[in-house]
Amino acid sequence: MTATADADRLMLAPGRMTLDDLRRIWSGRPALTLDDGAIGRMTASADIVAAIAAGDEAVYGINTGFGKLAQKRIAAGDLARLQRNLILSHATGVGVPLSAPVVRLILAIKAASLAVGASGIRPALVEALLRLHAADVLPVIPSKGSVGASGDLAPLAHLCGVLLGIGEVTVDGARMDATAGLAHAGLEPIELGAKEGLALINGTQVSTALALDGLFQIERCYRSALVSGAIAVEAVMGSHKPFDPRIHALRGQTGQIDAAGAYRALLADSPLNAAHQGPDCHRVQDPYSLRCQPQVMGAVLDQMRMAARTLTIEANGVTDNPLVMTDTGEVISGGNFHAEPVAMAADQLAIAASEIGALAERRIAMLIDASISGLPAFLVADAGLNSGFMIAHVTAAALASENKSLAHPASVDSLPTSANQEDHVSMATFAARRLGDIADNVADVVGIELLAAAQGLEFHRPLRAAAAVEAAMTRIRAEVPRYDTDRYFAPDLAAAGRMVRDGRFCDLTSLTLDASGA
Repeated sequence: MTATADADRLMLAPGRMTLDDLRRIWSGRPALTLDDGAIGRMTASADIVAAIAAGDEAVYGINTGFGKLAQKRIAAGDLARLQRNLILSHATGVGVPLSAPVVRLILAIKAASLAVGASGIRPALVEALLRLHAADVLPVIPSKGSVGASGDLAPLAHLCGVLLGIGEVTVDGARMDATAGLAHAGLEPIELGAKEGLALINGTQVSTALALDGLFQIERCYRSALVSGAIAVEAVMGSHKPFDPRIHALRGQTGQIDAAGAYRALLADSPLNAAHQGPDCHRVQDPYSLRCQPQVMGAVLDQMRMAARTLTIEANGVTDNPLVMTDTGEVISGGNFHAEPVAMAADQLAIAASEIGALAERRIAMLIDASISGLPAFLVADAGLNSGFMIAHVTAAALASENKSLAHPASVDSLPTSANQEDHVSMATFAARRLGDIADNVADVVGIELLAAAQGLEFHRPLRAAAAVEAAMTRIRAEVPRYDTDRYFAPDLAAAGRMVRDGRFCDLTSLTLDASGA
């Protein structure tokens, strides 16, 4: 996929989808179009499937049963019914529906995969998926029911069942049956041809979209945590020396070098730091939660970048089965539907995101501890009468601890399915889905730190902090006033968490998931 001159359009082209393209689909609704060669590629592969369906040779996925029933030959007159039955029987999802950004990603990634022309599917079905996306007619997809091999069968059956007029959709947030949704998009129910149902429900698109959704949420948390960590350094008059580039160059870890650079930019030319330098400064070493930020957040960045690379490759891949080789006319059965790369990338992200929250929680604990921070106890005047940030920290601790359990690797688990035909599965769909819960927890922890660090910094007024820190302070105080005495605190925490989720601090640092650095 490559962007055209029109910023609101993205053209589908094999292997061209970038991480930024995927982020744009997740955060907005660019118009998706097929590249010039897509119709020809898809028609060529569909013609091969049609020829096999009309012949006598048994080929898996075209004129046979599925999974353990692959040895069962299906008569030519039953092939359309076979594909419809496949969708009906596999639409077994449960749980709350997937979010609109995730469903939009699934539609785009599925269309891009099928448009490569290796799936034996007619162009009309891909064009229908793009019509759904363009009209924002979003299939209702239950979030649970996939083990990440043989592809995301159940959720994709709910997605593609809509093309048959089966299931439900949402239009502008309103829920309606699939036939009404098709009409809204200017479509009619489609009768599937040979292999088309299998091509539609086979693949890793749901796992990949969920993992990308988690990645983009975690990216916002990460960039916000760089800012909250910098404010914390200023709030306790911490040393800027641990961010010296010479330290990080000697180790050589790219993420660490880039993270240290981000902190230097956030803390540059700080009047507050200049004011407490000199012989009267008694601070020898800061706690690890301040001093080791480049090391921890750098390692997190490295993991995020590796996961982003894996997921970008997967989003560009063809992961259904069997696959049609149009140059030779072969139909080859393999296992690209096994989502192990997605599962492991999601596990990387789960661990990395949990560490963002864990480090932020430790800084909150440091800020409220007068013996370490040098600030008033619990960041409030007249502590005792006022409890200040005491229990806000408890909330952060609860969320950080919860993430420790959520971050347990999912990819190490497997349960055989399909009567032991599918005897090792990835659990990628859960691995990716729980990233949303982890990111949600991290956003609230970082939000609490933003409030705590801002509170601490204001005890040093009228001294001013670094320009980027002061810019963050202005945004925080526009939403949440200073905490002078105890008040109903929950709305403040909700507002701060919302600012993190909305990416309100992301522009204060230029650090990206691109390996090119800060």
